[in-house]
Amino acid sequence: MKNPSLQIKLRQSVLLTGLFCLWVQAEAQKSGEWPQWRGPHRDGISQETGLMKEWPSGGPPLVWKTNGTGQGYSSFSISQGRLFTMGTRGEREFIIAFDVASGRPLWVTPHGVRFKSDRGDGPRGTPTVDGDRLYALGGNGDLSCLETRTGRTVWTINVIEKFDASNIHWGLSESPLVVGDRLLVNAGGPGASIVALNKNDGSLIWKSQSDPAGYSSAMSLEVGGIPQAIFFTGRRALGLDIRDGRLLWEYSQVANNVANIATPIVRGNRVFLSSDYGTGCALLELKPNGKGITAQEIYFNRNMKNHHSSCVLVGDTLYGFSSSILTALRFEDGQVAWKDRSVGKGSLVYADGHLYCFSEKGVVGLVEATPEGYREKGRFSIPQESLPTWTHPVVASGRLYLRDQDTLYSFDIRERK
Repeated sequence: MKNPSLQIKLRQSVLLTGLFCLWVQAEAQKSGEWPQWRGPHRDGISQETGLMKEWPSGGPPLVWKTNGTGQGYSSFSISQGRLFTMGTRGEREFIIAFDVASGRPLWVTPHGVRFKSDRGDGPRGTPTVDGDRLYALGGNGDLSCLETRTGRTVWTINVIEKFDASNIHWGLSESPLVVGDRLLVNAGGPGASIVALNKNDGSLIWKSQSDPAGYSSAMSLEVGGIPQAIFFTGRRALGLDIRDGRLLWEYSQVANNVANIATPIVRGNRVFLSSDYGTGCALLELKPNGKGITAQEIYFNRNMKNHHSSCVLVGDTLYGFSSSILTALRFEDGQVAWKDRSVGKGSLVYADGHLYCFSEKGVVGLVEATPEGYREKGRFSIPQESLPTWTHPVVASGRLYLRDQDTLYSFDIRERK
């Protein structure tokens, strides 16, 4: 980019976008919304308070239960009284909106053909809410922008077809990342592994690299004045300049040859990465280096091996499922604080001092988030179909939301007065 005035305008745009995103995230936290994968900051952390510190026998009260989500593992985004997810009915995938107060379906929009897999059909990713627009990526690469109020399709493309990519074994599972005017996706095509699209019309802004797609969802941060997106592709972790797609850094030791799934954890200029299949975890420190970024390894070990779920970072401790064992890991040095089998292998989010753990066998546990030891504060189970309960839980507006394929649950987890 040789035009100095254009560079200045772009930097100003990125700065204003960053400030706006911080404001949006603050508003989402205050209102108890959950507008995208893993919440306002994509870190699995809810800022809600006033929640139960212990569950009664049988678990918290059920507010509503509804059917109609179809097959799939898509989790939820929640905004302005609407819950959004994806599922499969017949030979089609759909994007679906529900009323959070009652569980009543509000609209259903077709979204590509059914993804089929030996580990369960249907979409895997979670829709992303950005203002009055919703962005969703299906298992076969269908990427759509919808109106949140009506479900009307604004634009749609198939990233596998458009970028000459091949689908991965268990289907594209990414939850799209919106940064400013850009929608970033790991499409997995040659010369177009990662693409930045104009969120308003789906047109291409830039494309970069040739890695096959991973199952992970991206994070964004800024280091040394450079806005970057961190992706965990099918081959490596890497950082790209959001402005033009240039490669800033790469790190491959934490990647495996089967499935890189967990979302990167970001704090300041440090990035935590983990994968299973015997691999492990790493903490990287990102430092400015001229016009680029250097990724320095702080540690690599096998103390945390995230499979299909990601960790949460609370204080200075990471909590996550290392394979099937719930593990507390010190962020700074990667040493284990404690381990427990807990509810069994699953996923988790954090809210109000506690971990909400959801096993792949339908068991739900409330666990105090403390590095001092495992302290369980209650558990219950939901009926499970034949497939694992892999949909990650969500905590928003005093409710715990769970899904098992076609069935969606809302539990009241507010503290009783």
